[in-house]
Amino acid sequence: MKKIFPKILIAPAMVVLLLGSCAKKIDEAYINPNATVRVPIETLLPNIIANMVISYTAQGTNYGPQNDGINVGRYVQFWAANTTNNQYDRMGGVTGASDVMGSIWAMHYYGMGQNLNKMIEWGIEEEKWDYVGVGLAIRAWSWLMLTDMYGEVILKDAFNTSLLTFKYDTQEEVYEEVKRLCREAIINLNRTDGNVSQANLALGDAYGNGGDVEKWEKFANAVMARTFHRISNKPNYQPDSVIHYANLAMQTNADNTNITWSNDNGTGTYSYFAPFRGNIGTLRQTKFIADLMSGLNTAIPLDEADPRAPYIIRENPAGEFRGVRPTKGADGLTATTGPANFWGGSFTTTTAPGTDADARYVFTNAPVWPIATASEMAFLKAEAHLLMGNEGPAHTEYLRGINLNFDQLISDYEAHVPGALHITQTTRDNYLADPDVSPTPAQLTLSHIMLQKFIAMYGWGIFETWVDLRRYHYTDLDPANGLQVYRDFTPPQGTELFPDNNGKLVYRSKPRYNSEYIYNVGELERIGAMALDYHTKIQWFAQP
Repeated sequence: MKKIFPKILIAPAMVVLLLGSCAKKIDEAYINPNATVRVPIETLLPNIIANMVISYTAQGTNYGPQNDGINVGRYVQFWAANTTNNQYDRMGGVTGASDVMGSIWAMHYYGMGQNLNKMIEWGIEEEKWDYVGVGLAIRAWSWLMLTDMYGEVILKDAFNTSLLTFKYDTQEEVYEEVKRLCREAIINLNRTDGNVSQANLALGDAYGNGGDVEKWEKFANAVMARTFHRISNKPNYQPDSVIHYANLAMQTNADNTNITWSNDNGTGTYSYFAPFRGNIGTLRQTKFIADLMSGLNTAIPLDEADPRAPYIIRENPAGEFRGVRPTKGADGLTATTGPANFWGGSFTTTTAPGTDADARYVFTNAPVWPIATASEMAFLKAEAHLLMGNEGPAHTEYLRGINLNFDQLISDYEAHVPGALHITQTTRDNYLADPDVSPTPAQLTLSHIMLQKFIAMYGWGIFETWVDLRRYHYTDLDPANGLQVYRDFTPPQGTELFPDNNGKLVYRSKPRYNSEYIYNVGELERIGAMALDYHTKIQWFAQP
């Protein structure tokens, strides 16, 4: 990571020279643009929150998970290209001098970076403990996102502007830092002394949790639950800790941490997936998600399509749910048999429409974009309970996760769904009465839980889904029945895999090219990141 000066979101204030101050020195008259400029911390938080999805500032446009999510979404088969042999459909990594897949790196070190450091530092000085707590919770989340994406990253040397090169630290160390920051965040979010004020926090938190410190505390606990759950393959895995922190996190959809957008007639902020931005015109839902929701997946052989399907994915002109196969493009599909694109255009249309009137779900201009939800926490608990052998509680949380997802879709996304396709109580009840959806507690399997979690996090939960698939090494078998946990999930094989993979699946991304591969080569050589197949190196969390 190259040496950088601290940058602050708000431009320095102009300095006015007083008449008669001819003796004043130049450095007294003009603020050094590279020096720290004190600004209200309320003005720093909006862009920090924006970086949790996608940023639009001089600090770095398009930093954030949505940008990288386009390609990681291919790894997990949320979507694939409508053309053949896309590099990332093939589970390829970054090649050449490219910053592709470097947006989360840039988000953490630059977009949030010193802005977040200063918000916490000045918040402490000003006794605005709510801002401090929010900042610490976001920093914990950002570290988790970073290490889950790249593996070994710069932890101890991060943000040290006296250095020219930076040492990498282990993923295990980063996870411990995430836990420490979450605990500190919760302590500060519970403080009521000093200059804590819901109204004042809401000034900077308008597009996040609206100044609600209880929701931010639940968010910090959700990050804790995720972190403890990462190491489910290891002998020191603590499922009781996962359950403990998930119980302290979101319990209803009113607790969810969501990001929203200004959507101000062309001058506001918009999702990176929006038709206004035009970035996903070539993406189509995959056969895997279409089969999960249409009844063609062997784990969920439905007689009728999942009533959530038209909320989440797109039908073709005949009302069927079909999808593309990664690396195969439109093979076997036509304008009449292929699904509509995510903005409601025909299967063959790649250009963005003038409006989002026909778009749905998280693919509208200004959707509710979840960061962590009650449904996710229920599925975390269901999996943890099942791994402990607690079939009854696992079954309860599994069904609760499905129902919470139904409620979330109806509440946040129904407005763009045609009335004839709305979920009704009857269609919902019929779906949940299906024994393949609602087995008895004794029949509940990991496949039930992980496939329903996949559906509930489709579109937005890209990176958590990638963590889950890597924990199960994409095609692991459930020891309870000898069947693949992610039933019918088929990664690219043979020549479908990108050549640099050497026959292996993807487990990480290379660090951001424009800082690390120019300025920090020695460290990259030490951790093996100069290898063409570094992206296939299994991350620590996925190892036994």
